[in-house]
This record gives sequence, C-alpha cells and structure tokens, in this order.
Amino acid sequence: MIPSSYWNPLQKELATLISGKRAKEAIDLCISLHAQLHESTKEKSETFEDRLWQDLDYEICRIVTKKNTSIIWNIWHITRIEDLIAGIVIGQGSQVYNKEWAKRLGTKVTDTGNAMSHDEVAKLSAQIDIDALRAYRREVAKTTQKILRALKDEDLSRKVTASQMQRILQEGGVLEEPGSKWLLDFWGRKKISGLLTMPLTRHQVVHLNDSFAIKKRGR
Repeated sequence: MIPSSYWNPLQKELATLISGKRAKEAIDLCISLHAQLHESTKEKSETFEDRLWQDLDYEICRIVTKKNTSIIWNIWHITRIEDLIAGIVIGQGSQVYNKEWAKRLGTKVTDTGNAMSHDEVAKLSAQIDIDALRAYRREVAKTTQKILRALKDEDLSRKVTASQMQRILQEGGVLEEPGSKWLLDFWGRKKISGLLTMPLTRHQVVHLNDSFAIKKRGR
C-alpha cells in the first residue's frame, strides 16, 4: 500500500506550491511523485508500482471485485487517463496509444473504462495481455516524464481547451455515454497546474491502493 502518512503531506505540499505560484518547485515535485507511481527505470530504486508487481500472480490481476474493479482495470484506467491528459493536453501533442498498441494489448477498448459494467470489466480483465499492458504503462510514464521536464513556469497557468477535449472524444479516449463523457467537463474546467494533482498523482494513488488491496485478498 501507499501509506497516507507518507503520501498526503507530499500531495499537500504540491498543492501549496501550485497555489503559491512556485511553478519550478511544483513541477519538480510532480516529477518525483509521478516516478514513484510507475515501474522503476533504475536498477537500485524501488517504486510503489514495483512493489505491486512483486510476486503478483497474473491470475489475481484478472479478479473482478464487487466494486467493478480489478488490478487490470485499475492499471488500464489510470494509464489511459494519464496518456490522454499528458500527451494531448499538457504536452499539446499526441497520446501514446495507437493501432500497434491496441494489437499488442489484445483489446478493442480505447476509453478510460469509467462507464464499464461488471461484465465489461471482466472481459477487459480476461482478454488483455498483461505484459503488454505493463509495457504500455512504462511507455506512457516515460513520455509523461519528458513532457513534465519540458514544462515552463508559464505553462501551469495555461487552460485546458475545448478543442483538446473534443479531440479526446474523437480519438475514443472518452465515450458519448454519461458515465464517461463527464470527464470532459471535469478536465475542461482545469488549468495545467490542476492536472498535476488530478489525475497525474493523487488519482493514481487511489487506484494503485485498490490494486494492492486486491492483491492482498487474492493471496
């Protein structure tokens, strides 16, 4: 698990730096927090996600809970959201996900999974290639780190645009269904500074902790 006693003060510090318009410090802290929520790229460092995958039976990853989540769904959900927000909105470029990744992952799902039913979560969890999902998440994390490191102080006050939200919809990241489309309104009201906390850091902690809980119960 990611202890709240450790994480919450850091998340609070990030919010304080943003509200205090200390952009450089906020970006640096976000880079550090973000890295802790993905698999490590360094041999001697261990991240929270490293701990999740340690001794984790892949079949446990496919178990769907009463809350309509699974480890697969959690990882898919936070990674798709990060890919869309970092690539299209923060980086003003493109998402990592494409036809090649869809083929490797073994699923036709393109959205964040917010509106999925229990059966749809179960289908995604059963069919997806877990090693490919981990590889996709690592690629998204690598891309996000580059985007964050390229941010300038003035970028944090930049507003999310309607055209960016429309593009996410057109590329299938969000569906027309109410249970999915509300995300566009939520993100559309934010500035880049707000996206550093939600969804890039705080949102991921929630779903990683749910994954840790599923892992513990599944042993």
